[in-house]
Amino acid sequence: MQKTKINLVSLGCSKNTVDSESLAGKLIHEGFSVKFNMEELSFDFIIINTCGFIDKAKEESINTILEFINLRKEGNKNFKIIVYGCLAQRYKKDLEKELPEIDFLAGIMADKDIIKYVLSTNYNEQRTESANTNAKRSLSGAKHYAYIKISEGCDRRCSFCAIPLIKGKHVSRPIEDIVEETNALIKQGVKEIILIAQDTSYYGLDLYGKRCLYDLLKELCKTDIHWIRLQYSYPNQFPVEILDLMNEETKICHYLDMPLQHINNRILDSMNRNITSAEIISLINNVRARVKNIAFRTTLIVGYPTENKLEFNELKTFVKEIKFDRMGAFTYSKEEGTKAAELNDNVSEKEKQRRLDELTEIQQEISFELNQNKIGKTFETIIDRKEGEYFVGRTQYDSPEVDNEVLIAIKDNPTLQIGEFYDIKITDSSEFDLYGTLA
Repeated sequence: MQKTKINLVSLGCSKNTVDSESLAGKLIHEGFSVKFNMEELSFDFIIINTCGFIDKAKEESINTILEFINLRKEGNKNFKIIVYGCLAQRYKKDLEKELPEIDFLAGIMADKDIIKYVLSTNYNEQRTESANTNAKRSLSGAKHYAYIKISEGCDRRCSFCAIPLIKGKHVSRPIEDIVEETNALIKQGVKEIILIAQDTSYYGLDLYGKRCLYDLLKELCKTDIHWIRLQYSYPNQFPVEILDLMNEETKICHYLDMPLQHINNRILDSMNRNITSAEIISLINNVRARVKNIAFRTTLIVGYPTENKLEFNELKTFVKEIKFDRMGAFTYSKEEGTKAAELNDNVSEKEKQRRLDELTEIQQEISFELNQNKIGKTFETIIDRKEGEYFVGRTQYDSPEVDNEVLIAIKDNPTLQIGEFYDIKITDSSEFDLYGTLA
């Protein structure tokens, strides 16, 4: 009997990717065929994991749902449409009213409900739902790296962020569960794990009564993983003890992703970030002093309500002086239910975009300068994929999809293998890419 085909589309952040991969693994364990492919047109169920974080993400989620509704209507197809995740969690009643074509709607952490629905409506094979105890994640992209979610939810109350409204309070996973998942991924061929959460620096406080990121990293270093990467650390009460561990343990990448959002004290106070400008600068200096050659990545918001030109200029000066190795910037997006939504959003969209462009241009110049300094040096590099005439890889200082990449000409280095590590000598650079050859 032909297997029921399921297409799973994952939108939004890497935390959503983990949720989608976990659901896919459980569905495969039930005997279904699951693909992650927006272009796939032959399936019995389409499952869309939505994002509801900011306006652009909501728009992408709605457009994706409409795309499959129209595909079913215009193609005279009879597949079922399942929608879940953050957008569905936050706007379930609105979606039920506006898009009745959705066959099944669920929020976050809805794997069991989705599996039950698929089993109950599956016309190829009728079976009883199992406990999925042996299910393993089905990786949606590269097979040599994987994101691991160490907690869910958030206890912070940043004024601009709707995540606590969607995901609820911070809930840490036990260390042994994370280590077990890591070992399972290693058996699947994973060589790099990327630890994610809404706030990784908060990890363990709810479960163990203290922050336990150090303890978690220490245990993960005992596994056979090659690289451990840390993302999404909050600056307030950052666990500085992990910095010494980074120096001691070669498996932990010298990489830190810490969203700072702004540097002006009035804006930071309005954002409810519970940290001052002086404390942020002191923390950055401490990180760089204690961990040799660490790559510091941050994200910033421009156009926050009432942000004036002097405050934006302060942010620009901060970026110029600190010279972040990696930086992402976003225009402020009003999220209903948040404290910032009550403020007078008096910065026009045009001005927000102008400020974003200006900040991005500054970072582009910084990135070019830092990359130029890497020419002639050799870095351990993992090969992610082939693209055109190049193998595309990353150093320990770069996270997948968001950071710099190393381009290595295939014609000069034909024996390289995807998912393997090589020493690559940098021969040239651009603003966001390095060029190299096998050392």
